[in-house]
Amino acid sequence: MKTHAVRISRYGGPEVLEWVQIDVGAPGPGEIRVRNRAVGLNFIDIYYRTGLYAATLPHGLGLEGAGEIEAVGPGVSGWKEGDRVAYAAGPIGAYAVLRCMPASQVVRLPKSISFEQAASVMLKGLTVQYLFRQTYRLQGHETILFHAAAGGVGLIACQWAHALGVKLIGTVGSAEKGALAREHGAWQTIDYNTEDFVARVRELTSGAKVPVVYDGVGKSTWEGSLDCLQPRGLMVAYGNASGPVTGVNLSILAQKGSLFVTRPTLATHVATREKLEQACEELFDMIQKGAIRVVVDRIYALEQAAQAQADLEARRTIGSCVLIP
Repeated sequence: MKTHAVRISRYGGPEVLEWVQIDVGAPGPGEIRVRNRAVGLNFIDIYYRTGLYAATLPHGLGLEGAGEIEAVGPGVSGWKEGDRVAYAAGPIGAYAVLRCMPASQVVRLPKSISFEQAASVMLKGLTVQYLFRQTYRLQGHETILFHAAAGGVGLIACQWAHALGVKLIGTVGSAEKGALAREHGAWQTIDYNTEDFVARVRELTSGAKVPVVYDGVGKSTWEGSLDCLQPRGLMVAYGNASGPVTGVNLSILAQKGSLFVTRPTLATHVATREKLEQACEELFDMIQKGAIRVVVDRIYALEQAAQAQADLEARRTIGSCVLIP
């Protein structure tokens, strides 16, 4: 069956994305064929495009999407043609009209959540779930620091923290983004372009600093994030938007208060079917009861993926963006 997809054959800027025709056959054993109705746009897609995260070339892009099952392969039970599904943990290749993928990687999408909402929240929402409920399980009394609070992950984090009773201090890149983060539940925001976020965190916490920092920015915020932590605090470095952190001298962790550092990924937190379903159930429940409002900032046609990535990389987007096949 002929269909279209976005693929890359070399690493580089948005210009390496190619809109190509591909063949998608019948699903194999354990697989389903999904017609994507919406595809998520995420920074991890850029990491794969640039080669920061390696995969064998040529390959597709995208880990997150939502759509309907068109066909069910041998040995698959519990699924049928027409079922609404969503996914976020790969395999890579969501930037496609049609795709075959393991049935074990999709979850049933409630009718109350649209395809566009699911595609904009699955990867980001599950990221917040594992950050807040697994990596460092927030209890509801903490004050925390969360970088890029007006981004796709950040706006979900602001709402989830607020629902838990957690005071989230969020860094942002403009007054407009600060207002948006506060509207979504951030306790306080810091404009890192005009303020020293380390000094401001100390001021906001009366010198106590925070027990955990969630940092998806990477290189440019690494040192400052460590300085915001209480003794024996946890640095959760979950992304590299400004570039990867390299050349870390572990003795710095001792000097700054016997700190802990983790570099978590979603895949290891939803590594079993049970864990995936539990995480999705909690995320969907937060959406359905109104604790999390999904913000779709921009919608692009799938063939405009290069422009969408360029806008994301240049910080021209707020909240989540989706690609429509």
